[in-house]
Amino acid sequence: MYLKSMELQGFKSFANKIRLDFHDGITGIVGPNGSGKSNVADAVRWVLGEQSAKQLRGGNMQDVIFAGTENRKALGFASVAITLDNADRQLNFDAEEVTVTRRLYRSGESEYLLNGRNCRLRDINELFYDTGIGKEGYSIIGQGQIDQVLSGKPEDRRALFDEAAGIVKFKRRKAATIRKLESEEANLIRVRDILGELSRQLGPLEKQAEKAEIYLQKRDALRLLDIHLFQKESGKTEEQLSVTRANLDTASEHLNRLSAEFERTRQEYDRVEQELRGIDERIEQMRGQSQEAALHIRDSEGKVRLLEEQIRTTQKNRELFFARREALLREERQREETLRKEKQDQEAVFRALADAQDKKTLAEQAAVSAQTDLTRHREEESRGRNDTITLLNDRTSIREKRQRYDTMLEQIGIRQAEITSRMLDMKRETASGEETLRALEEELKTLTEEVEKKQGQIRDCEKQISNLKEVLDEQNRQLEIGQTAYHREASRLESLRNIAERYEGYGNSIRRVMEQKDRNPGIHGVVADLIRTEKKYETAIETALGGSLQNIVTDNENTAKYLIEYLKKGHYGRATFLPLTAMREEQPFEKPAVLKEEGVLGKADSLVSCDAVYKGVVNRLLGRTVVVDTIDHAIRIGRKYRQTIRMVTLEGELLSPGGSMTGGSFRYNSNLLGRRREIGELDSSVRALKKEMEAMLSSIEENRAKRNALRDSLTEMGDALQKLYLRQNTAALNRDAALEKAEEAAEEYGKLQKERQETEQQVSEITEKRSVIDLELEESREQEQRIGEHLRQLNDAGI
Repeated sequence: MYLKSMELQGFKSFANKIRLDFHDGITGIVGPNGSGKSNVADAVRWVLGEQSAKQLRGGNMQDVIFAGTENRKALGFASVAITLDNADRQLNFDAEEVTVTRRLYRSGESEYLLNGRNCRLRDINELFYDTGIGKEGYSIIGQGQIDQVLSGKPEDRRALFDEAAGIVKFKRRKAATIRKLESEEANLIRVRDILGELSRQLGPLEKQAEKAEIYLQKRDALRLLDIHLFQKESGKTEEQLSVTRANLDTASEHLNRLSAEFERTRQEYDRVEQELRGIDERIEQMRGQSQEAALHIRDSEGKVRLLEEQIRTTQKNRELFFARREALLREERQREETLRKEKQDQEAVFRALADAQDKKTLAEQAAVSAQTDLTRHREEESRGRNDTITLLNDRTSIREKRQRYDTMLEQIGIRQAEITSRMLDMKRETASGEETLRALEEELKTLTEEVEKKQGQIRDCEKQISNLKEVLDEQNRQLEIGQTAYHREASRLESLRNIAERYEGYGNSIRRVMEQKDRNPGIHGVVADLIRTEKKYETAIETALGGSLQNIVTDNENTAKYLIEYLKKGHYGRATFLPLTAMREEQPFEKPAVLKEEGVLGKADSLVSCDAVYKGVVNRLLGRTVVVDTIDHAIRIGRKYRQTIRMVTLEGELLSPGGSMTGGSFRYNSNLLGRRREIGELDSSVRALKKEMEAMLSSIEENRAKRNALRDSLTEMGDALQKLYLRQNTAALNRDAALEKAEEAAEEYGKLQKERQETEQQVSEITEKRSVIDLELEESREQEQRIGEHLRQLNDAGI
């Protein structure tokens, strides 16, 4: 036996699924610090059942699951599998190779697999007993453990020696057995305590039962007394009721008379009240009319006084108005006369002033004209000379500006050629970049669709896993309920079978005889085991049979004689035997008419079933007993047939010929007749429960396999999704770089366009300015000619 291979996935630093193959000889794992060498040893210890997170260098067991990095998501589970060669069958497992797998999920679920099948940790521990392999075996020794072994206590080192000696398995089995024995001993102690407690309760319970019987007797007597008292009180109540009814009739007549008188009085009162109400309404109406008339008179008087006052005021205002109008007319006539006189005086003054002003103006104009002509000619001559000099200077400056503008136009033309060349290059680059960008965006879109599709698959897979988990939880719960019911029913079935096999509830003599059944084929069995009936008839049939229920059926009288001698010799007691050869069918039922009475369910022998050979026994025991539904019907039938019929009710009351009645509650109900039926029902129930559990276990295994397959598929899809993420990120980066480059090119192209527009605008401005300069030069020449011509005219004039 040797270690062949090891598979790790999601365990500590092993994010991807890897496989380590080990061959014959020595295999070493080397590497720098932090490379994960110790994680391999931890993985072996973990898969062999290590439960301490501290031994695995972690805080809790979930720390062994890959926690993720900046560029990779954390995983949801950790899995380690080791494969051992078992060709020499050193392991107690019928397979050439043994693969032990352990899986842990972040939800806390954990599972162990042995060659792909679910198993318990205990199964794995027992598989490696006495092999030195295990989380505490001497085959795995970590750093510092050698010194710990050498310096440890003798009892600590003993475990290694026991493992090497191969006795660990037996010591652990012994310990487990001792624990079970201690548990059973504790259970026995509790059973003894319960039996002791129940034994102590027997005496008080018997006294309580006696008191209960006395109570029942007195309760029945009290019930009879209550009935008699009720009958007497009922008679008195009837007498009082008749007297009360007579009084009620008298009171009703008196009430009717009073009601008629009251109705007449009420009608008269209503009539008088109606008349009074009409009178009150007329009085109120007259009062309202009187008040309205008074108010109208007061309003009319006020209006008259107001109109008189308005008339007096109007007359006074009219007089004042006429007086004021006369005064204004006089004042207007006076002002018109004054204004006419002032206008005549003003016209005379204006005429004299105009004549003087005309004379003055003519004189001043003549003096000023002469002086102005002299000054103007002098100024024009000086200004003409200055203007000529200025025009010459301006013309020189204009020529310099024109030359400068020509130079600027030449430079701008060179710059425009460069801009046009660069714009053409950038157009080609932009077209190429747009094609590349479209390709990158198409690739990114495709990858994004693949990522979304893969994410959808992962969500579907996770949903399926979640649904399967819910189904498994529900199935495990149902399985637990089914197992509980199965064990309960199986335990009850086993108890009933043991009781039936030991013939508990039967007398000692019956049990002794039935012990001889296997050795004596002439013993057929007790009556209770040979007949069957429906559950509702069991109490009635058991009551009808009474002690005959425990009678033993034999094949003939000799067998019965032999068994009687056997009981005598052993002093085992007495028993009743029913030899089949002596059991002949009796005469027909003497009173068949009773079977048609109300409440009769039939003869007792017709309500049970048995083998044909036992028909005579059943007829002899039950052929003269009638089964009735209730005791009331039985009493009525007994009276009718003069107490000559043996009857039994469904509740177990027995009415014997002669009139005796037997009944009450069953103190001890062994239910010997229904025991076999109950065993059959329990057996069917146990088989059905077992079948349901097997189907449930099969369904659970199938769902677990589906869940594990989905988890493996989820892991593969997760790896594929990580690769898609990497490709998507790369494509996104390339796309962003291309977009950035395209934006930079567009910005640069925009700048060139703007610069080109600026140069064109400059060219336009310079051209316009050149045109203006040319016009200015032409105007300067023309102005120079006009000034020269003017100066010549002035010189010719001799000024």
